[in-house]
Amino acid sequence: MPKKRYRPEDILSKLREADIHIGQGKTVAETIRISGISDVTYYRWRKEYGGMTTSQVKRLKELEKENQRLRKAVSDLTLDKLILQEASKGNF
Repeated sequence: MPKKRYRPEDILSKLREADIHIGQGKTVAETIRISGISDVTYYRWRKEYGGMTTSQVKRLKELEKENQRLRKAVSDLTLDKLILQEASKGNF
């Protein structure tokens, strides 16, 4: 069975819901059972998204996507540079 992928907005809503339950006196174990996520997932989400707003999460995802695109461009250009250096030395 494939894993369910949560959108950042869904993650924030689950974290807010968990904060409400914890504020009402429920334990973290009860809260994550109600939310339907594992404890590892809860703590990972708290570490990554804790204290963010929806707009900040959207911006974070946009920046991550742009960073990935730029890294790919740099690696392609570095490979081209190395190929040209080898060709200019005559070692082909």
